[in-house]
Amino acid sequence: MATEFQPIGAGPDDCLIGPAPGDALHVMSYNLRYPASDPGHFWAERRPGMAELLRQERPTVIGTQEGVVDQLRNLAADLPDGYEWIGEGRRGGTRDEFTAVFYDSRRLTPRGHRHFWLSDTPGVVGSTTWGNRIPRMVTCVRFADEVTGRELMVVNTHLDHASERARVRGAELLASTVQSFDPLPVIVTGDFNAVAERSDAYRRLLATAKLRDAWLEAKERRTPAYSTFTGYRAPMIDGDRIDWVLTTPDVVAEAAAINPSAPGGCAPSDHLPVQALLRLP
Repeated sequence: MATEFQPIGAGPDDCLIGPAPGDALHVMSYNLRYPASDPGHFWAERRPGMAELLRQERPTVIGTQEGVVDQLRNLAADLPDGYEWIGEGRRGGTRDEFTAVFYDSRRLTPRGHRHFWLSDTPGVVGSTTWGNRIPRMVTCVRFADEVTGRELMVVNTHLDHASERARVRGAELLASTVQSFDPLPVIVTGDFNAVAERSDAYRRLLATAKLRDAWLEAKERRTPAYSTFTGYRAPMIDGDRIDWVLTTPDVVAEAAAINPSAPGGCAPSDHLPVQALLRLP
């Protein structure tokens, strides 16, 4: 099938981080692209490549965006044994897109979770009050790490694509939520629809919640700084990073990558997954 995307390949040598070594955690943020009517990029065509990419990389945690329930069930079936997921549709139950969190249950045990909406009434399912047409939400999961014995919070979101006010207010609510989890280490994943280092949403998250950008903090970057939204095209080097992995300062970023691989020659999504190898305090 023809595609504008130029893959780096699909073999084992293309694995950028892979299964987390020792006590490290491999965290991925991935906008899956919902099953849209994209000619040449239907979900049935993208699914095998996404499955292969995830089987190669074996993240400990995957913060996903845009997945709908049948797509997430497909992903769960395609992942190796031991992966489970937590999520709710942004209009409640299984309706509409999720900010689902997948995790390797052999390593992490969920101790609790909650969903809230980015609005003045975060407990109201599907609520929108800041100028966004589409409900935006957050999935938070408290995990016990069976290797280190530590607990941690994983927070996953998808900020609005159209309203700057909604993105900024959403970032403020997200920041206050992260602060409420102190002293637990926190990992934030998401499609923020805002450019890293140049947007108010980014600056407020880092300034208010004292979060750090794993891409900037990583001791090793295993890829160039690709644009994370590609529209199925070849990614631009030094393009806009709108998908991020953020952490509290006590979490150490050993490595980071923005993965342009396309097993089978078909881009798995119109976004690239962002990956980080992290160590808890």
